Amino acid sequence: MHKLVYVASSACLAVGITAAAQTPPAPPSAGGTPDKMPFDIPYGTPIDLDAAKKLVAIAENEAKRRDWKMNIAVVDTHGDLVAFERMDGAQYASISVSQAKARMAARFRRETRVWFNQFETGHSYVSTLDPGLVASPGGFPLVEGGKLIGAIGCSGGTGDQDAAVCKAAADTVK
Repeated sequence: MHKLVYVASSACLAVGITAAAQTPPAPPSAGGTPDKMPFDIPYGTPIDLDAAKKLVAIAENEAKRRDWKMNIAVVDTHGDLVAFERMDGAQYASISVSQAKARMAARFRRETRVWFNQFETGHSYVSTLDPGLVASPGGFPLVEGGKLIGAIGCSGGTGDQDAAVCKAAADTVK
């Protein structure tokens, strides 16, 4: 008798497990679906070397005015380096950080402060989006005539110092 009860209960358990395995889990909440695509900036003609050098000079002048030592990178629409400058005395570790900030701003068409804000509010999933992610202020897309032409990234100070220097240059692109 015990054997029959065991077999019957095992069969019921197996059917229940199989049924549960076939029932897909409920999809996660989308958290609200926007009507328009966010950060949907169309791509334009990539920034050329002369324009990139001018932006580096503007950022450098802003950094000098504030007595901050910066690494400044300008990339094209793909995130590839067009111009770079390491000011005298700027920390070496920030060379790659400035380039990564510019690359992230170009590839994702948004200011890198967006990633910083996501991390600060507990959304660590963004770290899965790109292996070179830098979630720190200081990277800005360059938008000319409503189209993305590249991005600029600065590093060497605090995130807000980096952002102030790069924003001074990014704001000159119209």
